[in-house]
Amino acid sequence: MESHEIFEKYIKNRPWTKNYDEGIPAEVTIRPEPLYAYLDRTASSYPERTAFVYFGSHVKYKTLADHSDRVAKALREMGVSKGDIVALYMPNHPAFAVAFYAAAKIGATVTPMNPLYTPGEVARQARDSEARVLFTADVQYDKAIKANEEYRFEKVIVAEMTEYMPAWLKPIARRQIRAPRIKYGGAVVKYAELLSYEAEGYRAAVKPEEDVVALMYTGGTTGTPKGAEITHANISSNLQQLKPFYDVVRRSRGIGADAPLVLVGVLPWYHIYGQVTVLHYSIFDGDTVLVYPRFDLKKILSDIGKYKASVFHGVPTIFNAIVNSVDVRRYDLTSLAFCISGSSPLPVELARRFEAATGAPLREGYGMTETAVVTHLNPLLNGRHKAGSIGLPLPSTYAAIADLEKPELLPPGQTGELVISGPQVMKGYHNRPEENKEAFFNCCGLRWFRTGDIAYMDEEGYFYIVDRKKDMIKYKGYSVFSREIEEVLYQHPCVKEAAVIGVPDQEAGEAPKAFVVLKDECKEQIKPADIIKWASERLAPYKRPRYVEFRSELPKSAVGKILKRILKEEELSKWAQTGRSNK
Repeated sequence: MESHEIFEKYIKNRPWTKNYDEGIPAEVTIRPEPLYAYLDRTASSYPERTAFVYFGSHVKYKTLADHSDRVAKALREMGVSKGDIVALYMPNHPAFAVAFYAAAKIGATVTPMNPLYTPGEVARQARDSEARVLFTADVQYDKAIKANEEYRFEKVIVAEMTEYMPAWLKPIARRQIRAPRIKYGGAVVKYAELLSYEAEGYRAAVKPEEDVVALMYTGGTTGTPKGAEITHANISSNLQQLKPFYDVVRRSRGIGADAPLVLVGVLPWYHIYGQVTVLHYSIFDGDTVLVYPRFDLKKILSDIGKYKASVFHGVPTIFNAIVNSVDVRRYDLTSLAFCISGSSPLPVELARRFEAATGAPLREGYGMTETAVVTHLNPLLNGRHKAGSIGLPLPSTYAAIADLEKPELLPPGQTGELVISGPQVMKGYHNRPEENKEAFFNCCGLRWFRTGDIAYMDEEGYFYIVDRKKDMIKYKGYSVFSREIEEVLYQHPCVKEAAVIGVPDQEAGEAPKAFVVLKDECKEQIKPADIIKWASERLAPYKRPRYVEFRSELPKSAVGKILKRILKEEELSKWAQTGRSNK
């Protein structure tokens, strides 16, 4: 069957819409707008409403709007203008949002940086993006200044972590934070000084579908960091695609359209997942975010009850931490209307345990930096969600399965590469023409993006990720998918976390190796051989893990995603030194 026949029969009519929650449309009317328009609108309509709760301090929308206007004026006086790059190197903080929207208002492009980056990594991203100005936090000042020695920013703007905290808390927090001594002057500017500039209300003329608002760096399908060019229209489209889901939850909980939802803001904003679904969505919808610079489990659980949080976007490691918290049942989590897990596969057993422990629904969704951000979501309420599936494509989104090598679409049930077409798909990779050629192809009148994820679609339009293309293991010619093994391992009563990779094997080419973190009560009680035996009883012979290594913890990104890349690098290094894997 040809691609156009498959598209006409299985994709064009979007069969997945039949399984949407009641009230979710197949199409939404997309009105691309400059991102700053949402802040202007919300601040005008709800000036006294709380935008952020930051260590008990309530930052109002009128403050967010006013401060971003002042910082926009300061940036313009520094010579920053439309198309220039402004780097944000800081944890979640109200100043992050202020700087982001200030840059958007003058037509500049923001490039957020992982707060865990080394000075060298900061300099590399700055050089590739040609950033002119860097916003950072006082706790990262030393690293920022070292980065500035390697790549000269015109200005380094430093925000204190205590900025926006309640007055009574600031002296206490300063003693605990112990930020380095900062030498202001010259290129180093205090963030608070920018707030003294007179707001002028300037707005750059923006073409939403052309102008880039964020340059988001990602490994993509190759692992090499590159900037995904995210336009104003990419983000504004995705916000409009997500709104029907939030509205369904509002109605189910009796929350009025004019009442703010409260979102848990633990996902880092430097990452597209937390940035779009929490930061930008809250401003778009006029909601309130509980802001956390770092993961603090007890405070988050306590705040959910205190502030009646209803929306919790997270990653599997966050929900796993909640499940394994011995006192989770002490907290009032009844306000949670829905929890969404993204960034990495959600083990079915983890979702079951979370819902049993908290009573809150947990659904898996899917998106990428390049799709700014969400493309799939399981039904939240009366629609039928399927455990193990990433769910259904969002309204106004096409998804399909393509041949791994050729630009051809495959029918339901066949495994290939997940491809996406929709208004949220990025403009392209920054200064990477060859990689853009590999990432996109045209078919059936649409522009498709190759995600790098191996997946299949069932007859009802539900999609299932079986592995990353780069994580698939070739054992004696068989294709072994690491996620399938991980799902089995998570069912073991002693397994807290698990990650499976392929390691070099002289006879098989590659062999599955599992890295396992045991629950505390099982340590010293179980051996790797016990895990192998248990998995062997539940997996075909070629799929069972050949090696199991216990770890006290697994390497993770700032967003909480398990970094298999680091595990692979460690194993390849051992192989290079010894000629065999460390078993």
